[in-house]
Amino acid sequence: MIPYAELCVTSNFTFLTGASHPEELVSRAAELGLSAIAITDRNSVAGVVRAFSALKELARLRDEARTAAAEAGPIIRSQRVTDHSSRQTVPHFTGQTDAPAMSDAPLPKLIAGARLVLTDSAVEWLALPTDLAAWSRLTRLLSIGKRRTAKGECHLQRADLVEWGKGMVLIALSPDPLDDPGPKSTRGDLRAIGRAFPGQCFLGAAPRYDGRDQIRFDRIGILAQEVSQPMVAVGDVLMHRSARRPLADVLTCMRLGCTIDAIGEHRLVNGERRLKSGAEMAKMFHRHPAALRRTLEIADRCAFRLSDLRYQYPDESENEPAQDRLERLAREGLHWRYPSGAPPKIVHRVEKELTLIREVYYAPYFLTVHDIVQFARSKGILCQGRGSAANSVVCYLLGITEVPPESITLIFERFISKERGEPPDIDVDFEHERREEVIQWIYARYGRERAGLTATVIHFRSRAAIREVGKVMGLSQDVIARLSGQIWGWSSPPPGEDRLRDAGLSLADRRVQLAVRLIGEIIGFPRHLSQHVGGFVITKGRLDELCPIENAAMDDRTIIEWDKDDIDALGLLKVDILALGMLTCIHKAFALLDEHRGQQLTLTNVPPEDPSIYDMLCRADAIGVFQVESRAQLNFLPRMRPRKFYDLVCEVAIVRPGPIQGGMVHPFINRRMGREKVEDLGPAMMEVLGRTYGVPLFQEQAMQIAVVAAGFTPSEADRLRRSLATFKRMGTIGSFRDRFVSGMLARGYDADFAARCFAQIEGFGSYGFPESHAASFARLVYISAWLKCHHQAVFTCALLNSQPMGFYAPAQLVRDARDHGVEVRPISVNHSFWDCTLEPRPDGALALRLGFRQIKGMREEDAIWIAAARGNGYPDVESLWRRAGVHADALERLAEADAFAAIGLNRRDSLWAAKALKAPAPLPLFGSDGEGAAEPDVKLPQMTLGQEVIEDYLSLRLSLRAHPMELLRPRLTESLAHDRLPQASGRITVTGLVITRQRPGTASGVIFLTLEDETGTANVVVWKKVYETFRKAVIAGRLVSVTGRIERDGPVTHLIAERVEDVSPLLATLGRPVLIPPNDGRADETRRPTGGSRRPTARHPREQARKLFPSRDFH
Repeated sequence: MIPYAELCVTSNFTFLTGASHPEELVSRAAELGLSAIAITDRNSVAGVVRAFSALKELARLRDEARTAAAEAGPIIRSQRVTDHSSRQTVPHFTGQTDAPAMSDAPLPKLIAGARLVLTDSAVEWLALPTDLAAWSRLTRLLSIGKRRTAKGECHLQRADLVEWGKGMVLIALSPDPLDDPGPKSTRGDLRAIGRAFPGQCFLGAAPRYDGRDQIRFDRIGILAQEVSQPMVAVGDVLMHRSARRPLADVLTCMRLGCTIDAIGEHRLVNGERRLKSGAEMAKMFHRHPAALRRTLEIADRCAFRLSDLRYQYPDESENEPAQDRLERLAREGLHWRYPSGAPPKIVHRVEKELTLIREVYYAPYFLTVHDIVQFARSKGILCQGRGSAANSVVCYLLGITEVPPESITLIFERFISKERGEPPDIDVDFEHERREEVIQWIYARYGRERAGLTATVIHFRSRAAIREVGKVMGLSQDVIARLSGQIWGWSSPPPGEDRLRDAGLSLADRRVQLAVRLIGEIIGFPRHLSQHVGGFVITKGRLDELCPIENAAMDDRTIIEWDKDDIDALGLLKVDILALGMLTCIHKAFALLDEHRGQQLTLTNVPPEDPSIYDMLCRADAIGVFQVESRAQLNFLPRMRPRKFYDLVCEVAIVRPGPIQGGMVHPFINRRMGREKVEDLGPAMMEVLGRTYGVPLFQEQAMQIAVVAAGFTPSEADRLRRSLATFKRMGTIGSFRDRFVSGMLARGYDADFAARCFAQIEGFGSYGFPESHAASFARLVYISAWLKCHHQAVFTCALLNSQPMGFYAPAQLVRDARDHGVEVRPISVNHSFWDCTLEPRPDGALALRLGFRQIKGMREEDAIWIAAARGNGYPDVESLWRRAGVHADALERLAEADAFAAIGLNRRDSLWAAKALKAPAPLPLFGSDGEGAAEPDVKLPQMTLGQEVIEDYLSLRLSLRAHPMELLRPRLTESLAHDRLPQASGRITVTGLVITRQRPGTASGVIFLTLEDETGTANVVVWKKVYETFRKAVIAGRLVSVTGRIERDGPVTHLIAERVEDVSPLLATLGRPVLIPPNDGRADETRRPTGGSRRPTARHPREQARKLFPSRDFH
């Protein structure tokens, strides 16, 4: 095997250019026996950590295979499998075979670098750091270029490279010498960088596979001698295998904005820009063997490893040692959390945690989060920690979390493990409308060079892949629309044969076949970087010396190039500054209660354990209530029948993939209801599982079972939990399962129970809740339920003012409020403000007045001016226009929302008046003091109720007049009203607006629809086979008619669908709301208001049917 190091590799993190994942490139390099591989993306290091993680996984799998081979004798076979969660291909060792064994040769060395593209030079440079200091200079250099320009761009010049290039191996990629004989500018650039960094610079020679490579290499060799930069061989790799060439061409077309038929000279003529072995490269460079040897010399010089990066926590000591400050704050917390004295168990626990924190030096991390939370509270921003952090008493004493530790089972190893050697993860929720204040405070406190949001990699998903690939392959827009319209959510596979037939495509068409193959390949490819929902990396030193920082699309946001998995792999600290709409809602509800009832509440003083709250939840009366308002939760509440706070903790946790996949739901309910006996599992296990009827629901319980029943240490149990998702995906979960089950069997437990316990732990790889996290959320469940139960008007007002959030649209929230007796008043120019407000009624109750925020397209600034200039009220449209000074477009939106009804103007009259104000200002001769002719009165036809309802939904997305189904009911005589479902039986038909669609990952393709008519809601279960038959209606229908059979589970009624019909065209029959009569045409200038371009107001009924009544879909 001829040694060779590939020093020029472009991954798919050079977006729309590279045609292979970093993981695929590293795996292929190992197969080829390469000595080293450098990931050198364009002005970026976004993909290098994935390559680093893949190489670590290869090493682990190789070691595991060697161990298995040594113990068992037979040789281990290597296969290719696809990791469907990330679309990455990795080696997977699967059993015994006589196939050749995996090579014992060393794995390739990973060189982290970048391909620097300069704006003032035609020469590109491969920058390969030789040590940690050089890496820091590279990331500083990239940060400078990225911060100069917009998101996704990098503006670097030759002077920047001269300033920051010390310590890097720099390989020049100059223009093709056969096309460009080497003008003075190219030689000048090469010499300038060479003079700045003597001994660091090389001239890269990359083949172009056009039959002229030997001449090209000779010319490059001559140029290398002229500029005194040794020639080095590079492959200029775009893909790991040649099979990716068609995808590479498609990516090029996307980048250039052309079709595959117009790609021209940009098409790859062959698949040779793939990774090659040393032998293949030696053949190409047989006349220049030194160029090949230099690749190894350069690889040896590049001693930097990503594992060399060392994270330093921010200094939060405030002239006091960090550990001392943390211990002082914790002991102060004991006094204010437990004014009557803390229980001895808590005191002992605090000392144990502080000791461990001191040993692993995590005090600065706790202090960082504490200071962030303290800032938020000083500004009156509601916040609370959640997740595994609630397993820490110290977090509770610092005010980070709010769940009393004595109320739940605490396992500190779930949060911090000395053996794990990784920083803990603290998530803090803030009001979603005020989180930006916290984010900007972090930037201001630490500086943008020390703090940055982590990135999120936006990947091609099914719909985007179909649209983009279809466009490149020349498929028509209607075909692309039909194909993409059949996709549910974002994780669907590429379209199959039945989808192609439905879209009218021929399966024999080779172009169609290729398009489908390419769609499958590109799904999971990175498209661009976005910002994480709130993960902050904060450092003591400069963050831009660890990784590049760039501008986000959002103003005043900066992000790093790595995502949360990358920083986890490198052990960097992340603090999650998350946004939670319910905290905003609760804060606004507390403020309304204080204003209208004089009742001052906080998160800590809401009256606990109110029986009326649990009565309400047992009735599944929970629309708007945090976490339990989904259809699954509403169906589960009457079965669960919660009567105390811990029941809510279980409620939050049980309707999750973990317990569902582990088969724990039915045993839990049956035992809770007394229909099944709770098995006595012995004192140790019952201490763990007693509160949950012998059924493991929480991650902490799974860890405890591993300890008390299977013989794991606490740290081993935590490693099992953390590693499970990866091991399961890689196919090596068997050893853990065997150890767990055998450990339980050895201690006398039933084999079936042991298997079920492990199955439930496996389910936690699909987002099971820790008990501490469920308890944090359960507090918000109780508080929001308390508000709904005792102050429905206040709660609904706060919900509407906190949108977008939650499971239901404003139309359903308003309907629920009216069902609970709340008077909801329409928007009025003389009474409404931007937010919805509460108005006292004569009987002492509060009425809910809709705010201007409900009007589609209304600007908050206009609403503020309208309220400020209102005085004693507006008598007409013109007075509002003159006094508030709003643009005429705002007047039109008010008119379309029927906001002038309170002053005696209907929708059409007010819109006519608003449009008249678009006319040019009158001339002085005909001013208000002159004798200009008055606008003649115009008699406009009245709108029908159906037209009014449609206009309500177009403008407000809700109507207080009538439900559309109320108007359509005479045409749907075969459909049963939803309020009659509890008494119905057998096979029935119902019709309604689709308000939610859900396809949980645990439901095996089953879809749950919630339909709404004028009487209530209906729960529809669509099994996979029915879904495939009526796919379009299920996915796209706004108004659907479902025929099926009734099924009951206690008090819960479902309709099991057998047929689903899209009857959305019926919505068009509600009327054609042409607000300005069509007779007022161009010829009638005396009656037609003048003005320039305007938004069309005549909406065709078919357009209404497509756009009105959108559902909220969850998948």
